[in-house]
Amino acid sequence: MGPDQISERRVCRVLEQPRGTQRYRAKVKDDERTIIKRMHALVRRHPRRGYRFVHAMLRDEGFHVNRKRIYRLWKKEGFKVPQKQRKKRSLGVGVNGIVRRRAQHKNDVWCWDFVHDRDESGRPLKWLTIEDEFTRESLALEVERSFKSCDVIEVLTQVMLIRGVPRHIRSDNGPEFIARALQNFLASAGVETLYIEPGAPWQNGYAESFHSRLRDELLASELFADLREAKALSAWWRNEYNHRRPHSSLGYVAPAKFAASLAEPPLRLGAAPLACATAQQATDSVHPTLITAGT
Repeated sequence: MGPDQISERRVCRVLEQPRGTQRYRAKVKDDERTIIKRMHALVRRHPRRGYRFVHAMLRDEGFHVNRKRIYRLWKKEGFKVPQKQRKKRSLGVGVNGIVRRRAQHKNDVWCWDFVHDRDESGRPLKWLTIEDEFTRESLALEVERSFKSCDVIEVLTQVMLIRGVPRHIRSDNGPEFIARALQNFLASAGVETLYIEPGAPWQNGYAESFHSRLRDELLASELFADLREAKALSAWWRNEYNHRRPHSSLGYVAPAKFAASLAEPPLRLGAAPLACATAQQATDSVHPTLITAGT
């Protein structure tokens, strides 16, 4: 007689085990899935904490569960405190970083920064980039040999006249961004500045991500003969990026197409004309011949 032919009654009698114990099936409580889901969230957030800490957190959150049950679920889910911890840099820990001050809609938060390269002759090239953090659109991609605060104001004014005035703009503490003329211009336009902490570029993560794509797809693949060629190629790449290049964070939709599908945010009446007038005053005060020379 094979093992599969022996009756359960006989096996229990030989092993002296009650048949009720053999037939017992644990009953899953109604709240178990919710508890396990919350345990996973706490373990991800506190990977160096054990089941006692998780139990205390669950009790504080209002779960009526004892520590033995949490220990059983801890073992069932295979949780354990790792012996070795690999260091990692926290993303946007500053008050003005991308985590605490995330864009909520179009024109809510813009970010800007500079990228550097050289032409074929070894002369410097400097790109000013402006992006909408919510739609991921490139609003400006201007290249010159160098930029002063008045040059930044002029570019920003042109973008505002076309796009509208943002509520916030995020940048580092570079001299072009903290210049008094630029701060006065942004304050008069009603734009709140979000300066990240010094030496913390990850707090301006959307600008850094855009720069990595720009360098990988344009700066590292093109040899610029001069400033004129750099301007032409930058304009071409920006058009490709906005209208044809799928963006993974937008569900592989081009930024311009994604922006077109959104409802327009409420207009901030009077901000754009004020910004334009202030830009003219700030520009004239820093470099009186800039606008005349550019026309």
